[in-house]
Amino acid sequence: MITTKSQREIELMRKAGEIVFNAHEAVKKEIKPGVSTKYLDSVVHDYIMSQDATPSFLGYNGFPGSICASVNDVLVHGIPSKEVILKDGDIISIDIGAIYKGYHGDSAWTYPVGEISDEAKKLLEVTEASLFEGLKAVKAGNRIGDIGAAVSAYVKPFGFGVPIEYTGHGIGSNMHEDPSVPNYGIMGKGVKLRENMTLAIEPMVQLGSHLTETMSDGWTVKSIDRKLTAHFEHTVLITKDGFEILTRTKEAYKH
Repeated sequence: MITTKSQREIELMRKAGEIVFNAHEAVKKEIKPGVSTKYLDSVVHDYIMSQDATPSFLGYNGFPGSICASVNDVLVHGIPSKEVILKDGDIISIDIGAIYKGYHGDSAWTYPVGEISDEAKKLLEVTEASLFEGLKAVKAGNRIGDIGAAVSAYVKPFGFGVPIEYTGHGIGSNMHEDPSVPNYGIMGKGVKLRENMTLAIEPMVQLGSHLTETMSDGWTVKSIDRKLTAHFEHTVLITKDGFEILTRTKEAYKH
C-alpha cells in the first residue's frame, strides 16, 4: 500500500533524515587507509544512538551491522568487518538508516579512500549526478517511470551498467514501503507521484556489466565481473512543485 504522510510524520522523518545526514558527516571524516569497516560501523552506531534514535539496519532480517559498508566491487549490503581494512585507492559506499520515534531516514553515499583512479572518480561523478537527474523528475503528478528513465538516460552514454534487481523504495514507518523506485523506466508510466509521499531514491551503477551476484553470506552483492560499483541515495518528500531532500541538514534542500 502506498501512503502519503501527515505533517506530524513528515516532521519526524525530517528529524530521522537529519540524523542520517549528520551520521554521514561523522563517518566520512574517519574514512582513510588503515581503518576497518567495523570501526566505521561503530562510529555511525554510536552517533545514531546518541540522538535518541536507533539504526534501521541493525537486526533487519538478521543483518548484523548498523551500516552497509560496500567496498569496490560490492554493490550493496556489505557487512561491516574487522577483517575489511580500507586501502588507498578504494571506494566505499556507506548506507545509513536511522529510526526516530518510529520513522526512518535512509541515505547512501560513495566515498573515495585516499587517492583514487580517474576511472573511479568518473564512476562516482556519474552516479552522484544521476541521482540528481532522477530528482529532477520528482514532483506531484509525475510518474515513477519518469525517475528511472532520467537516471538510466544519464548513465547510459557512459557505458556503465545499471543493475535491475535493486531499486529505491517508499519509506516511512517502515524502511521499505511501496512503491519500488527502479533506476530505469519509461516516461509517463508507473505509479503517479502524490504530494506528501516519501521515497528513497538510490541509483546504483557499475563500471561494467549490469549483472550482480550474491555471496554465500546471503547479503553481500558484488558486480558479476568484479568491477567497481557506486551507490548514492537520498530520502525525499514529494511536494506540489518538486521535492524536499530529508536526508540533509535542517536547512533542507528544496526544489
